[in-house]
Amino acid sequence: MRLVSLLPSATEIIAALGLLPFLVGRSHECDYPPEVKALPVCTRARLNAQQSSLAIDRVVQELLRAALGIYDLELATLQALKPTHIITQDQCDVCAVTLPDVQRAIADLLEPPPQLISLQPHCLEDIWEDIRRVGLTLGVAPDPLLTVLKERMRACQRRVSDRPRRQVVAIEWIDPPMASGNWIPELIALAGGENMLGTAGKHSPYIEWSTLLAIDPEVILVMPCGFDLERTRQELDQALQTYPQWQQLRALQTGQLYILDGNAYFNRPGPRLVDSLEILVEILHPCPEPKFHGVGWRPYVGPSMAKMSDEG
Repeated sequence: MRLVSLLPSATEIIAALGLLPFLVGRSHECDYPPEVKALPVCTRARLNAQQSSLAIDRVVQELLRAALGIYDLELATLQALKPTHIITQDQCDVCAVTLPDVQRAIADLLEPPPQLISLQPHCLEDIWEDIRRVGLTLGVAPDPLLTVLKERMRACQRRVSDRPRRQVVAIEWIDPPMASGNWIPELIALAGGENMLGTAGKHSPYIEWSTLLAIDPEVILVMPCGFDLERTRQELDQALQTYPQWQQLRALQTGQLYILDGNAYFNRPGPRLVDSLEILVEILHPCPEPKFHGVGWRPYVGPSMAKMSDEG
């Protein structure tokens, strides 16, 4: 087998199933496990990801309105790799190369055509089914992996079963603000929280600042798609200056606003969503020795708060 993965979550599924030796190409965003960074890159973005959140959103909307993809395939690289299987997605035009783009490319360039495996996750059950389908298609029994993942999830549920549920809003994009949908509401519920915005199994919706202020949740989780902790902190610092409404939020005033690594964990529909659940349990129902603190999440301390702390 010669596998090419065109999205990070698929690369992580391949690795978790023990198929990494067969992976010959990746997307430009595939970065875990770290050894995949040495593989040829088969995609590139049409936008500058170093722009502000607002600028990125505007470019994305312009590309979508023009019926243009946000990503391009490196066709020469793909042709040279001669994959037997390509794993792509048909869930989100913003997340990775779209299925129609891949279908057109292999029809024109590759002979014999590789087998396409297209992932379409909207909820946790979809993700487990994608893992099962990838394993069975590639000749690997998925049940041992799924059993371990689901037992870890059950352990999280047992830990919070007698804890009071906390009101939570998860933010998938800062400017303009979007609430987290898809599998995130399910993870919040499993971690002992009550999700206040966004619907399980549905795409993440844009929201108004007034909506967030009206709900004024106990806990706010900021997990922008594609951003790590440091980038999330920078964007949130800027949002606090641009939109002073944030200062009125109870979660900010009580130290219950958290930044999370949305790139590595929460927005990748693969095995590390169980790590994401464990992170949420640490946040909503703190334990004496958190496993992930400083890696996948940390409390947010804004510029003005840090200054007050230094002076006090």
